[in-house]
This record gives sequence, structure tokens and C-alpha cells, in this order.
Amino acid sequence: MKKTNYYFFALLLLIFFASCKKDNHDNITNNTVVATPTPTKLGLYESDSSIYKLLFIAVPKIGTQTVNQYMLFDTGSGGMVIDAHEILPASMITSTGFNFTGDSTVVDGITITSQTSTISYGADNSTTEKVYGNLAYATITIGDHNGTISVKRLPFFLYYKGTDSQGKTEDVGSFDIFGVDSEYDVTFNNGAYITSPLSYFDPGTGLTKGFKLAALGTTNFSLEGTYVPGVISLGLTSSDLGTSSGFTMHALTSDPGYGYSVVIPGTYTYGSKTVSKAYEVFDTGTEPYSYFEDQTATNKITLLPTGTAVSVSTSTGFNYSFNTTATDYLTYVESTNYSGSDVSIISLEYFLNNEYLLDYADHKLGLKNN
Repeated sequence: MKKTNYYFFALLLLIFFASCKKDNHDNITNNTVVATPTPTKLGLYESDSSIYKLLFIAVPKIGTQTVNQYMLFDTGSGGMVIDAHEILPASMITSTGFNFTGDSTVVDGITITSQTSTISYGADNSTTEKVYGNLAYATITIGDHNGTISVKRLPFFLYYKGTDSQGKTEDVGSFDIFGVDSEYDVTFNNGAYITSPLSYFDPGTGLTKGFKLAALGTTNFSLEGTYVPGVISLGLTSSDLGTSSGFTMHALTSDPGYGYSVVIPGTYTYGSKTVSKAYEVFDTGTEPYSYFEDQTATNKITLLPTGTAVSVSTSTGFNYSFNTTATDYLTYVESTNYSGSDVSIISLEYFLNNEYLLDYADHKLGLKNN
């Protein structure tokens, strides 16, 4: 999945104010005021196929070559994942791996290692899709219209094949994902791992490493994908992280080998049924359905009727609610025995009217109602 650009904004304002007593140049007072550090602003493409909405971010350069890729902006996974067919010579790629010998090779500034792995995506056992590939490194340029940022020697997953839940090979580029959460999509045998490309970006003095995602609204989504500048604020200010920001903050838990999970404990209610022990992830990469897991559900999977009230509460007191309609806020309830997971997925529609923040330095996730 794919699409975006950004503009790079950095401003430092220095105001010098000097006052002096008339005819007495020995009594001069200097007051220097330094403006608050300014986050880098990046844009996203907001796309709507009329069936589902998607967010895309632009990656115009990988290594030394211009590629003009548009990748799915995904808060539910961590790491950049891209199809090798889009950036490598076809002669290097087979259905079972890459053609090279030794521990690594370099092509157009991209280092491809012999470290291999598999990544699984999906809401449940019946929708699980897989990608097969290798650990790679390159300098990556992110952004387009209004400026770019560059991340040097970013570890990412270069895949040679992707398959659907039935094992059928998917189209080229079907799994091009820009995962921005603080978990690791995959850890390799040599101890390397891939995680959010944004976590490798230094936002500058006075800013905390992380990003804030503005409420998207609904007016900019289009079939071709409308570029919306300034959706992402890269680098968090003290105001963003302060108690008056309006964000409800959640401390993330470290899972050895998997980074800091963005799954939050809480509860949820659908109709008259309350699930008192639940785990929730807010995911821009899932649309048009949300998936709620219920250990006591008698049916394998049930689409909630139009007009069903759904409410979510997190362990630190954040509340989010919606009503299902015939076309929006579509929601499945699944038996955990059927899905194979106890993690409920709250879809992209949360992000239409609410804000999201991820602090990579202090491992916190913020949610905010607008």
C-alpha cells in the first residue's frame, strides 16, 4: 500500500531587546528570548476507494536511486517493509529468495544481508497474510512537496514475496508498509531488528523524539489521494507532553525482542455487553472494520448491526465511543478461539476526529478526543 509527502519546517527565533538609561551607556540590560523549538511538519496522502480509507506517506529515495514510493502509514506495526521488485533488478529476485552469495551485497546504495525472516499481517487467523524477505539497510528520504527528511542507514525489510491467507502470491507492492509504532516488526538471528523509521530521526535540541498525528477530518479523502500538509508533527514539545495538552498518556510495556508494545489494556462495551478485560491497539492500517475480541462470544465472528453503540475505555481513563452505521464504523466481534488473538483493533476511523501521539524516548502513547 502506498502514498505521501511532507514539508520540512524548522524555525529558530532570537529576539534581542536592549534598554538603557539616557546618557548612561554603562547601564545596559540585555534580555534574550529564544523561541520554543519547532517540530518538523510532514504531510500525508488521504485516499478513499469508496470502500475503505487509507493513509500514505512518500518515500522518494532509497539508497542512491529515486523510487517515488507511496507507502501505507501504519500505527499498528513497526518498521518499513517494501517489495524488492520495485527497487532491485529482476535478475536478483526469485520466488524463494535473492540471488547473491556471502553475508551481504550492495546494490544502488542498498545493503542486502543474508538475514531472513517472515512477517505476518492480519486481524485474525482467517485474514493472516505473510511477507518473506531479508534485512536491508539504506539511507532513506521521506517526504515530497514541502520538504524531506533523511534517515541514514535505516534497517528495513526487503521482501521478495507476499502471500494471502490462502498462500496465493500477492501483487507487487501489496505490502509496502511504513510502520511507525515502537514495536519491532521482526527481529533477526544476528540481533538486528526493524522498527519505526521515524524513531531514528533526531528532531533537534529541545524536542523529544516522537510524533503527533493531527485529527484527519473527512473532507480531504479522495480516490487519487489528496496531499494534506502538516498532518504529522515530528518532534514533541514540552507542551505536547504536558498535562494541559489534553492527551491521556499511557506508559508502554517493553517486551524483550519485540520493543515497546502499543497495545493498551482496558475495557469495551458493545450494545449491552461489556468485556472487562481487553487489549486494544489504535491502528491507521486497518479499515473499514474494527475488530473486537471477546473470550465469551458464542459465534466465531459477528458483524454488529447498524446503530450499535460501542465504547472503549483504556486503563488510564481515556474514553472513545461511536455508533455503527451501514457504511461507517463497521465493527466485528470475534471469539478469541476463532481469531487466535486477544487484541482488539480500533480502525482508522478513530483518527478522523481524534489525535494520536507516540513518545519514542520515554515510551508513552497519547490519545486525545477532539
